[in-house]
Amino acid sequence: MNNSRTILITGSAGFIGSHLMDLLIDRGDKLVGVDNFCDFYSPQIKRDNSKKHYLSTNATVYELDLLDYDALEELFEKYKFTHIVHLAAMAGVRPSLENPRLYDTVNNHSTINLLDLAKKYKVSKFVFASSSSVYGSRSVTPFKENEDISKPISPYAATKVSGEAMVHAMTHSVDSLSSVCLRFFTVYGARQRPDLAIHKFSELISSGKPIPVYGDGSYQRDYTYIDDILDGITKAIDFNTKFEIFNLGESRTYTVSELISLLETKLNKSAIISYQDKVIGDVPITCADISKAKSLLAYNPKTHLSEGLDKFIEWFQDKNKILS
Repeated sequence: MNNSRTILITGSAGFIGSHLMDLLIDRGDKLVGVDNFCDFYSPQIKRDNSKKHYLSTNATVYELDLLDYDALEELFEKYKFTHIVHLAAMAGVRPSLENPRLYDTVNNHSTINLLDLAKKYKVSKFVFASSSSVYGSRSVTPFKENEDISKPISPYAATKVSGEAMVHAMTHSVDSLSSVCLRFFTVYGARQRPDLAIHKFSELISSGKPIPVYGDGSYQRDYTYIDDILDGITKAIDFNTKFEIFNLGESRTYTVSELISLLETKLNKSAIISYQDKVIGDVPITCADISKAKSLLAYNPKTHLSEGLDKFIEWFQDKNKILS
């Protein structure tokens, strides 16, 4: 058991956060999870994700808003965190277009609150969850970490660009702090948010309802299975550096049409497709260059999309059996 580290995980009840809590609980770290259980999607889903954490002897979960600086500082005072993994954020390109002020307030202010307290309480490591969306709209693939990201095309992406910049600025002005920014590429698996494509499409196909496809189905994504993302996060927590940025993806792309075809096969049911206009802010392709993560983190994604979808569908069908 590792008793030397006390890790704060924000967004601990969400898709990625809850899996990370599970993994680190088993690894033996002392964990504090924070989530505001907002209604972006059903809070009950997040409470179900957190059941194991409430029962653990080496984890504590707080329902807390990261914009509440005073409440957050009480936690820093109580636990003397050594590490922070900042996963919490208002997520999603399309909803950020509808409410950019909310995304700016939540994502940027929560990050600076955490960084300010990390400085004050001499936290040694800050891991920031960024996104492939920072690369904006480009056609040359795969995306490399040293490319220009000064032209994001959605408010959500802009908050991740500014988050990375703030992490960099604070890290280089605070001697005690080191940090890693991780650019996630379309993460999927058990507990995936219900608004994300794989989960949403599976629900719609299963219920015989139309799938909205924005554009002609040719948009491509680099789908990354949750276990591979967790491998990258845990290695980033352990990685010794002052500041670094890594892509975490599978480095393969599939079109939306190819994804739907795979889901039809695995669900043994045909999809009804409703083609919609393209959405401003959606990028045509994402594809990660993971050579840097492979070299420095020993990151090595093992789950290809077809295998990952099998695991997701198994969870999805079990979940629906329980609910029915």
